Amino acid sequence: VLQTKGNVPGLENTLVACLERIFNTKYGAALIPQFMPFVQVGLKADSQIVRSLACKTVTCLLEHLDDNTVSPARLIVDCDVYPLLLDCLLNGNEQVAAASMDAIKKLAGSPEGMDIIFPANNNEATHLGNIAARCSSLGKVRVLALIVKLFSVSNLVASAIYNSNLLNLFEAEINNTSDTLVTLSVLELLYELAEIQHGTEFLSRTTLLHFLGSIISTSTESIFRSRAMMISGRLLSKENIYMFVDESSIKAVISAIDKILEPSESQDTDESESALEALGQIGSLIQGAVLLLSSSPPAARHVIDAAFDRQGHGKQLSALHALGNIAGESRPENKIILNEVAEDSLRRLMYGAASKSSKLTPSGLLVSVLHQDSEIRLAGYRVITGLVARLWFLMEICSRQEILNIVTDASTETTKIGMEARYKCCQSIHKAFLSSSKLINDPALAGIVAKLQEAVRRGPYLGGKNAEAQPVVKTAERF
Repeated sequence: VLQTKGNVPGLENTLVACLERIFNTKYGAALIPQFMPFVQVGLKADSQIVRSLACKTVTCLLEHLDDNTVSPARLIVDCDVYPLLLDCLLNGNEQVAAASMDAIKKLAGSPEGMDIIFPANNNEATHLGNIAARCSSLGKVRVLALIVKLFSVSNLVASAIYNSNLLNLFEAEINNTSDTLVTLSVLELLYELAEIQHGTEFLSRTTLLHFLGSIISTSTESIFRSRAMMISGRLLSKENIYMFVDESSIKAVISAIDKILEPSESQDTDESESALEALGQIGSLIQGAVLLLSSSPPAARHVIDAAFDRQGHGKQLSALHALGNIAGESRPENKIILNEVAEDSLRRLMYGAASKSSKLTPSGLLVSVLHQDSEIRLAGYRVITGLVARLWFLMEICSRQEILNIVTDASTETTKIGMEARYKCCQSIHKAFLSSSKLINDPALAGIVAKLQEAVRRGPYLGGKNAEAQPVVKTAERF
């Protein structure tokens, strides 16, 4: 019926929906091997929804077929299905391309499937590198998107991609095109690639980090620089990145971002926010935080200056979150405190920023932050949570009753995320007190300790000390 060109309205859509539901069951999948010739025809059909159905049928075959006597990968080879899936990827519409990617990704989940996708002979027509070399710009972007999907499957597949030199296609495509949209698409794909945890080792073996630093330093397009900074930040926030990348490469990227934040370099707000966010991601790891605070001059100075500058809301918000990361809010308890040089730099930068403002002290700066809108307050709680592990900052907190009043007042915040951030901040201050024998035994601070203890006991959500559920009585609505 699907091969005939009948004029019955909606017939094709109805049949496709029915077949898709059938094949998506174990019983339906068991029938697919008998109908592989029809799958072949469907993959070559003029109708896009039929082609999409055929791609999804291949996925169902790989997902649900439990028959040990039939190898799905062998069926795909015998029926020459893989080249047809690649054709759907390159020449189908968006839905067909997505369905073909899903099928190929599922195929990569088995050793036999990997042999199909990554042939031993690099001159094979179906080798992804050869396909990318001879297709259109849209086709190349789709091939790169497929590589990202495959890269996420497993460490084994990522290794095969690296060994096939397919990661170099991203850099080559950015260098070889003058099409802004294509470049942005490839950068977005690189951003996704950098998120894949098991891919860090393979990405670090390429020249990607050096390439990103070059874009940040030399590109004339602000949007390209912004995306390159975000990719760098994401890549350098991976826990194991310092096992594979030498420190000089990371310093070069930090230096490039540092120059973007120089007042004379960029007035682009979005670019500045991207730069600050990237520094925050780098600083989320203890090694990155040390580099940001120990460079000369320390790149973290831009973060601290912007965190307490009320001239731009978005820029201040990005800087406060970045400072929270550098201070250790997102790190495990045993990795909050940095080495002596970095800690001294952090302290000097905080007091330096305060001295240049009307607030005069770091605690004064934080009071100002906590009196702003809820987004800024939430970021401010994160900063305090991280910094309060330092004795000098804990003493700053003790000197400002106003900060303690805000963080211990459960009615300050009205959103769940705000309540939880405030409570975590309160817990951190309380824990810092308990960890300091110097302060915990000071009679003058006994009232503060008791106030914190009571706030921690109440939890994040209880606005009143004796809040109880109250019944609501109202007249029933009648019709």
